[in-house]
Amino acid sequence: MKDVKAKELRDLSVPELEGKLAQERAALFKARRDLVLRQLTDTSSLSVRRHNIARILTIISEKKRGTN
Repeated sequence: MKDVKAKELRDLSVPELEGKLAQERAALFKARRDLVLRQLTDTSSLSVRRHNIARILTIISEKKRGTN
């Protein structure tokens, strides 16, 4: 799992960001499920996904407020 850069996210529109947010949340859910089932070996991906979700939410709120 790679860290998503804020600069890349700011180039996207709000609907695209919301789609990316849904993908990240689904991936986090799957990773947490795999962790419980002991199928996940890279536990650092959980924190990376949480940070990506927070980053996307921050940029969505900035765009909705009109602050770029």
